[in-house]
Amino acid sequence: MNICDLTFCGAALQALGSGALFWPAEGVLCVSDLHLGKSERIARRGGAALPPYETRDTLTRLAADLEATRARTVICLGDSFDDLAAARALPEEERLWITRLQAGRRWIWIEGNHDPGPLEYGGTHLGALHLAPLTFRHIAQPGQTGEISGHYHPKATVHTRGRSISRPAFLIDSDKLIMPAYGTYTGGLRSHDAALTRIMRADAHAVLTGPHPVSVPMPR
Repeated sequence: MNICDLTFCGAALQALGSGALFWPAEGVLCVSDLHLGKSERIARRGGAALPPYETRDTLTRLAADLEATRARTVICLGDSFDDLAAARALPEEERLWITRLQAGRRWIWIEGNHDPGPLEYGGTHLGALHLAPLTFRHIAQPGQTGEISGHYHPKATVHTRGRSISRPAFLIDSDKLIMPAYGTYTGGLRSHDAALTRIMRADAHAVLTGPHPVSVPMPR
């Protein structure tokens, strides 16, 4: 399992190359912005017909992370579905797949701006969750410490050996950790965008996802 160990507000965490975050001491696996059913939502609204495989790909990676970490609790940090209609339109096979992943685990859906609950899936639906010393919510709020959020789909670019590498990334400072999007059909917001530089402290760093997660000063 490709990981980058980090300490955030006293909690020892692992940023996984997949874009998931694991808290070993609590057995918690956190993923953000799955956007399941995005291809269906785009087609429903008259957009391009994308191959409808993104939900399967996302669930396959999630199943692998659950197998590797043996997580007892899963926190889906909002925008788990591209909208409520997309959640209801998932094929039965994929709905059952989610049910199998939930079996024997505490499963928490944090409400996002795309999928305000309640949803017709098992688990607990919350606006935010506090597990000391951390708080999990979808969108970062000012003045919070120990906050883990998503929403922005951050990406970071580094330049090495004459080429640029751009990947989804975790953004981390002393108060906040912003998760990358986990879903297959999700874009990203560059870390130097003002929406992110306003939130993150000057000494923030980024952990780029991928086969070999790497921590670098947050590109601005």
